[in-house]
Amino acid sequence: MPVRANIEPLSWETQFFGINSAILRISDDALELAADDLANWARLQAKIPAQRTDWLDALQQLGFQLVEGEVDFRIPVCACANPQVDIAAEGDIPRLRELAAQAFAQSRFRAPWYADDASGRFYAQWIENAVRGTFDHQCLIFRDVKADIRAFVSLRQLNASEARIGLLAGRGAGELLMQAALRWAHDRQLTTLRVATQMGNTAALKRYIQSGAVPESTAYWLYR
Repeated sequence: MPVRANIEPLSWETQFFGINSAILRISDDALELAADDLANWARLQAKIPAQRTDWLDALQQLGFQLVEGEVDFRIPVCACANPQVDIAAEGDIPRLRELAAQAFAQSRFRAPWYADDASGRFYAQWIENAVRGTFDHQCLIFRDVKADIRAFVSLRQLNASEARIGLLAGRGAGELLMQAALRWAHDRQLTTLRVATQMGNTAALKRYIQSGAVPESTAYWLYR
């Protein structure tokens, strides 16, 4: 089966990782890909709906390999508990970068596709950007009795009715983090909160379902 797709350069990832990168935007209406179209990229990504096994088979024939599966959830926003959280400030960035690098060391930006420290660096930058209000709009934090950061969640408003959780981490704090995220969305009069996680992250899957999340879609990430 031929693969029909447009190739979209990933300028930010190319600069950040130092790898000439692009992503396939697969569509039955696009032109058929040829081997020469793929040769100019050091890293090609593709994200496809899990049910499109025809696309999965065709991409594997072009040398793509499965990296991970992803589940995307939708959570109805409600007036839940209002836990005591702080809004992260610039002074919190060094500690948040450290925590994010540890929590997300095994993402899809892991070895052997990227350098050993690439995943940690990527998510450390993500959480710094969230504190500064770029990409994600805000980062909420819980502190322990010694005022050290115990857990964090970043959030981004998508439109007039929806928001998305960006990063969420903190051992034993999942329920509090979800309450904080839902309250954040409720205070902005939003109706839907979205979040995605790896298919293999059973702890996160359980937490989101316990918080009222409904699976909305599944997808596969592949690299070449």
